[in-house]
Amino acid sequence: MEKVAGEIICPQCKAVVKEYYNPTPTVDLIIECEDEHGSRGIVLIKRKNFPYGWALPGGFVDYGETLEAAAIREAKEETGLDVELTRQFHAYSDPKRDPRQHNISVVFIAQAKGCPVGGDDAAAAEIFSYDYLPEEMAFDHRHIIHDYCFKRY
Repeated sequence: MEKVAGEIICPQCKAVVKEYYNPTPTVDLIIECEDEHGSRGIVLIKRKNFPYGWALPGGFVDYGETLEAAAIREAKEETGLDVELTRQFHAYSDPKRDPRQHNISVVFIAQAKGCPVGGDDAAAAEIFSYDYLPEEMAFDHRHIIHDYCFKRY
């Protein structure tokens, strides 16, 4: 079902054209990490803003930015970690996955070493075992982690 947001003027031909509501592209990362004590797991961030809870690091893709560049930038901003993307995992597009708006997320698998530190809109960042995830998780991120652990597309 197409939804028209309004009309805009084409900057080249000056014609009136419809402006549509479209899903917004985002990225999320499953960062496999080992800290200085040898503990391994995945990095989650505790969100400062609604929707609250623990989440995979990620965010919106900036205009003119590739998905890969957005993933690397968001990882650095939210966790302080320099990541190496190992592969693109899967895309998640359920219109209800984010209560704020319809977002489509492309999830990447990444590797990092070090101790994550919450930054940008992350109040905290920690390494969690797949077996001991926090109870309160945002978005569909528990489902994404489950897919990663058991389906491996």
